[in-house]
Amino acid sequence: MWRRLVARLATAFSQGLKRHGVAALLVAGLLSACSTVSAPPRVAQAPQPVPAPVAPLPEAQGPIKVAVLVPLSGQSAAIGQAMLDSAQMALFDMAGDQLQLLPRDTKGTPGGAADAARQALAEGARLIIGPLFAADVAAVRPIAQNAGVDVLAFTNDATQAGNGTYVLGFVPADQVNRVAGYARSRGATRFTVLAPRSPYGDAVVNAMQQIAPKLGTMTTQVERYDPAVTDLSIPAKQVAQETPQPQAVMLAEGGQRAQGIAQALAANGVQPQQVKLLGTGLWDDTSQGALGQETALVGALYAAPAPQTRARFESQFEQVYGRKPPRIATLAYDATSIAAVLTRTGGPVPFDRMAMTNPNGFEGLDGLFRLRADGLVERGLAVMEITPTGSRVVDPAPPSFEMLGQ
Repeated sequence: MWRRLVARLATAFSQGLKRHGVAALLVAGLLSACSTVSAPPRVAQAPQPVPAPVAPLPEAQGPIKVAVLVPLSGQSAAIGQAMLDSAQMALFDMAGDQLQLLPRDTKGTPGGAADAARQALAEGARLIIGPLFAADVAAVRPIAQNAGVDVLAFTNDATQAGNGTYVLGFVPADQVNRVAGYARSRGATRFTVLAPRSPYGDAVVNAMQQIAPKLGTMTTQVERYDPAVTDLSIPAKQVAQETPQPQAVMLAEGGQRAQGIAQALAANGVQPQQVKLLGTGLWDDTSQGALGQETALVGALYAAPAPQTRARFESQFEQVYGRKPPRIATLAYDATSIAAVLTRTGGPVPFDRMAMTNPNGFEGLDGLFRLRADGLVERGLAVMEITPTGSRVVDPAPPSFEMLGQ
């Protein structure tokens, strides 16, 4: 069945190119959903990469080569292997003989990532998927740009976007904008931000301050604290003393830290019945346990990709590999799916930027998304509510960017 769907997808994609000169929608993940996924063929790990001069890109002959740069050794090897396994699942589901993955070990270091990129480019890679960490992306960007090759990076550091590098990671600004907009539609106009003094906290604060005027709201207080602080009642008391109290509080924490702050806020008089707690994609990770176990978080809201398609992928990943994938494994699947579809339909220059930045976007395991010319990725997110037994969708993700008025 999956072969028929691939053929249908390629036909629709080709027609879209003829009509619009851009890519049609990619329905990544649906192929897995209606096929029996067996273990995809393993790609042998390459020998340790060594620096090599970057050769000019060869003409397209034989399979199109795409590099997958992930840490396959070092402290992050488990995550890197899961990302590679996800990429190979997408190759199995979406690609024919036209696409070949070149896995290369970044060792989880900028130097290792740079060496891996040089080796892959010297071997004819036409696109780079990965690397994982912001510092590694920063090391790879100039090498890829000099070779005229684009990068689909897994980082969520928006500062790495641009000049042919696309940041696929879940950027806080999208999540903040979506959940704050929903809270505004429910009457909230006074917002407080509670965030650690960290790059992630900076991103959440900046996003809230930028979106507030557009929503017609006020960010009445920004409370920052040391990310290593153990007494969470200290920042909670600062919020509780605000007069009048905010109608919504944005928390830039996940897992047990989010639970601890919610508990401290409630203990200091910030009751969830009167003050809506808001979160980011850090809450979209079931491996951290059920946030609803903390009663002060029940009813709290956050924005995230709709969970249904991802749940099917996670189940199939566990069946194939015998372990649960990390939350970000979907990024590798979606990136490889883009490469597969463009390889099938893109001709001698499969990764043309007009196709890559199709304004209609793509539909992947994490829902609707599109690559922008500035390297940022826009996502169509759902609004989720925390319940004692998990999270539920209270406002669905948009089916198209036209629905967002964009």
